[in-house]
Amino acid sequence: MAPVSIDVAKCVLVIGATSGIGRALALAISELPSRPTVIAAGRRQDRLKELEEKNLKTLQMDVSSDPETLKKTVDSLLVKYPNLDAVILSSGIQYQHDFNKDVDINQIAREINVNYTAVVSIISMFMPHFLKLSAEGRSSFIIPITSGLALMPGPGVLNYSASKAALSSFTTSLRVQLENTKVNVIEIIPPLVESELHDEQGTTEKLSKFWMPLDEYTELTVDGLRKGDIHVSSGHAATVLERYEKAGLKKPFGS
Repeated sequence: MAPVSIDVAKCVLVIGATSGIGRALALAISELPSRPTVIAAGRRQDRLKELEEKNLKTLQMDVSSDPETLKKTVDSLLVKYPNLDAVILSSGIQYQHDFNKDVDINQIAREINVNYTAVVSIISMFMPHFLKLSAEGRSSFIIPITSGLALMPGPGVLNYSASKAALSSFTTSLRVQLENTKVNVIEIIPPLVESELHDEQGTTEKLSKFWMPLDEYTELTVDGLRKGDIHVSSGHAATVLERYEKAGLKKPFGS
């Protein structure tokens, strides 16, 4: 499939848009010359209200909801926005786990659900709509955000790394399954980026010495989306990705 730019998208849903990378991408995509409708989805109503003031559409959505609730949310959204043709899946949580000590199994399960299971569920709920668009000759986009830690895991966040590795593997295979359609599967693979994700863990001060500034990261990522890259990465994650690609490790079995 030839590269397809995000510029052709008419209506973009960004899930996990109330902070960090998701918020920055939602705002940046709304400013593209093509001026797509951007729907910012997230849990925090105060953050959504702020985005409404920046002329984004908003949707209160908790990806950790049960599948029935998620399905109702997706169905209602598609009724309201039948031209929706792109979804960026940015929601994520991260905990530190040390298996030398007691591990919180509830945190393990929640991390896997939010970072992987819920993302796959939501993608499956949008698939009939995107395949319908494809049959009509229209391009659409499924864009999960994984992590450089999917390629080179961080021992302190081993479960987070594993959840993102699972999503990366799923995304690669999904792209193969949809290669004869007009559904474009793009994987965003961030390096360590400035984010409040680390505030809860108390690691912000330490990591701020190494992370990529959010503004710089956003510009590079939007540039990759506009080029139609199937892997959109930068910084250290791009360096690791290049090693994987040279070794053929980002190719699915049999390709």
